Amino acid sequence: MFGIPGKQAVTMTPKAAAQIAKLMAKDGHTGLRIGVKKGGCAGMEYTMEYVTDNDPLDEVVEQDGARVMIAPMAQMFLFGTQIDYEVSLLEAGFKFSNPNVVDACGCGESIKFKGVDELQQDA
Repeated sequence: MFGIPGKQAVTMTPKAAAQIAKLMAKDGHTGLRIGVKKGGCAGMEYTMEYVTDNDPLDEVVEQDGARVMIAPMAQMFLFGTQIDYEVSLLEAGFKFSNPNVVDACGCGESIKFKGVDELQQDA
């Protein structure tokens, strides 16, 4: 919906693609849907869920056996995002490097996007 011809809406690092492909194969999921919702101290939070049914309105990105679907409402917020998978001594998880984020809470769980104040006031 919000794409630029010839450019993927999001990109995945090789680690992220490998982890998503592994999760897809484990339980026979067709992909991982990412989105955003209101919440957290900065205003918005990322969402992730396994997908068994494809939504024709989702933006689909495939890379190295991994498939990510972007929920329609999230497409304008996630365009240009790079998804990585990091493992540290204490935790492992997906990390989003999103050029549309202007602020984040201290714990990194919630974010604020450019121009979202106006959208939140209308909701």
